[in-house]
Order: sequence, then C-alpha cells, then structure tokens
Amino acid sequence: MTPVEVHRGDGPVVLGLPHTGTHVPPEIESRLNARGRGLVDTDWHVHTLYDGLLDGASTVRATFHRYVIDANRDPGGASLYPGQNTTGLVPLSDFDGLDIWDSPPTDAEIEHRRAQYHTPYHAALSRELERVKARHGVAILYDCHSIRSRVPFLFDGRLPDFNIGTNDGTTCAPVIETAAYGLCRAAEGYSTVLNGRFRGGWTTRHYGRPAEGFHAIQMELAQSAYLAAEAPPWAYDAAAADRLRRTLGRLLGKLAHIALEGDLT
Repeated sequence: MTPVEVHRGDGPVVLGLPHTGTHVPPEIESRLNARGRGLVDTDWHVHTLYDGLLDGASTVRATFHRYVIDANRDPGGASLYPGQNTTGLVPLSDFDGLDIWDSPPTDAEIEHRRAQYHTPYHAALSRELERVKARHGVAILYDCHSIRSRVPFLFDGRLPDFNIGTNDGTTCAPVIETAAYGLCRAAEGYSTVLNGRFRGGWTTRHYGRPAEGFHAIQMELAQSAYLAAEAPPWAYDAAAADRLRRTLGRLLGKLAHIALEGDLT
C-alpha cells in the first residue's frame, strides 16, 4: 500500500490528513499488544467528514496508522508540548497512557519507518503546497484532526468541539486566525477555543511561514461532535456529521476566499 494518497485540486487550500489511516503492516501489527491493535487513537472518519466540502481543495492523506509512525511529529523526536503528557514520533503508549507494544521498536526500526512513511508523506505535502503557491501566490494548509472529547491523560475536563491551533498566531496571517475563530464561535450549538490544549502540531508549525506565503492552521475536532459514540466501533453519526459539515464547509470556503482575495496582512 502506498503511504500517502494525494488528490490535486486547483484552489489555494490544501487539506492535510495525517491520522486517518489505519494500515499497519503485518510485521508491525504482530508486535502490538491487544490494546495497540485496537488503533484507538485514530482520527476516525475525518476524511469522510471533509470529503467534498470545498471545490478545488487538494488533499494529502497518510494511509498508515500513527502507531506505525506519527506523521504529525517532529522527525527528530522533539516533544510538541514539553512538560505535558503527549505521544512521540512512534508512540509507546496510547492517549490514555497505556502501553501498546509487546515488542517496542528499536531506534533502527524507527529510522526505517521514518524513511518509509514519514518522509514520503511530508514530501508529498511539501510538493502540493509549493504547487498551490506557484499557482496562487499563496497556500493555506488546513490540517485536519479529531480526538475523543475526554482524555484525562492529555487534558482535564471536556474538550471544546472546535480546537483551532495557530501556535499562538505564528503560523498564519491574523485574518485567517480571526476568520476561523469568529466563524466557529458563531456556529450555534458548538464550543470553540483558540490555541488551547492543541496549538497546532509539528505539521502546522513546520509549514506555517506567513512571511513566505505559506499559512497553516490546525483544526482538532472533538469526536463527540460527529460520532455516535467515542468507543468501538467508532460509528459515524451521519446526522450529526452533516450538521458539522455545514460549519466546516463555510470555514473552508472563507479561507479559500481570503486567499483568492489576496489580502493576508
């Protein structure tokens, strides 16, 4: 299986999908324990949630699971959130802090996975962003994520529905951050936070270079907003998802409009 799937659009927005893949090669799956093989920390159905929301959008999707290697982590292994609980380049535990391996990978195996999976994903993402910027003079990376709304190992209480991350305003022009936050806050029946527990992962921070015309924003959705339950079998709630898609579609459309208007000051 190819490690990355790319759909090329003609618009200014690129959707990154690093955590929706569920492929685990047999030789890696055999070393996971029963909990690890459950793939609990998948961004369940996020690719379905965003499918068709924005005409002209490009998509770059990792097909491999984050337990193989996490495409949204620093390839050098640096922590995204120093001093806080998180998971690494190849997670040794899940989001509940529980072990997922019978036989954890060695450093050499991690290096092999980096070359086989992490590097091709980011090579594809880089190419798409460069292509889009060459066409429009600007590119907006919208990094798509979701997580259970309650994960005590990672955060207290219940997560808001919309968690917007711009690494404290450094990864995109202010007009993008303002538009995203304002539109989500105005969405009836949902809660929103800007640069809360999730300020943007390595992807957002790495590619968000506003001075060079590359703008990046991360959206971490609470899975309670579109799943029937945040537990196996992780069923997609079509009615709830359709309602959420209306807001997400407006948001992506707004970002594309901002890019095409060219006023990113």
